[in-house]
Amino acid sequence: MPTAVISDVHGNAAALKTVLADIASRGVTRIISLGDIVGYGPDPLECVDLIREKCQWSLMGNHDFGVLYEPTNFNAPAEAAAYWTREQFDAEPDDAKRKSRYDFLDRLRVRVVETPPDGTFPVMAVHGSPRRPINEYIFGDDVVTAPDKVTTILERVQKLCLVGHTHVPGVFTDEPDFYPPPELTGGVYGFVEGEKAIVNVGSVGQPRDLDPRASYVILHPDKAEFIRVAYDIAATAEKIKAIPQLSDWLGDRLYEGR
Repeated sequence: MPTAVISDVHGNAAALKTVLADIASRGVTRIISLGDIVGYGPDPLECVDLIREKCQWSLMGNHDFGVLYEPTNFNAPAEAAAYWTREQFDAEPDDAKRKSRYDFLDRLRVRVVETPPDGTFPVMAVHGSPRRPINEYIFGDDVVTAPDKVTTILERVQKLCLVGHTHVPGVFTDEPDFYPPPELTGGVYGFVEGEKAIVNVGSVGQPRDLDPRASYVILHPDKAEFIRVAYDIAATAEKIKAIPQLSDWLGDRLYEGR
């Protein structure tokens, strides 16, 4: 049974629903989320409800943490979005729904290690990095500018780790090296005997690799398959621009994938 791995939905219901439909069209029934369900986007409640319904489990991302607790070290648009998102949770008139959504956020784990169904080895899943699961970024150019950082992080990986957070899909190997999906044959990373890897699945709701299409990964026993899906960007961007507390820039950037 393959597993669809999504991350960084960021309150973008149009992107999430398109990705969920694409996953279903491929006959994949098991979905996991690496966090940042909310933040930035205009549809936080709908996205939380969809993740609760469709995903086997979800991790906690830094924006989920920021809404639940405090948005520390956020830039101004991200901080404003976090406070606005919290207001949407609080404004829910149904006491049971409001409590259940907060309870869901509160129960999100920061690290999961499991052997997927039909998998052959344990897989670690975190939002940021194996070293600092919620907040640490692993950037592609770290393999050149900070190779010791990547090596140290990979020392914490038994075989494979799934991450999000940077919104940039690709594979880190223990050479160390980084391979974006276009450099992989058919957008597929085949697991190599004796090689450790960190797979960044990219972002559903706010890609930042200059490709505006939603990104996710299908995890198979022998490979990770990167998928890109076009969605109605204007639908989300226009919603963002209609909300005074959300920066217009959060909508504009969606068109450029940055």
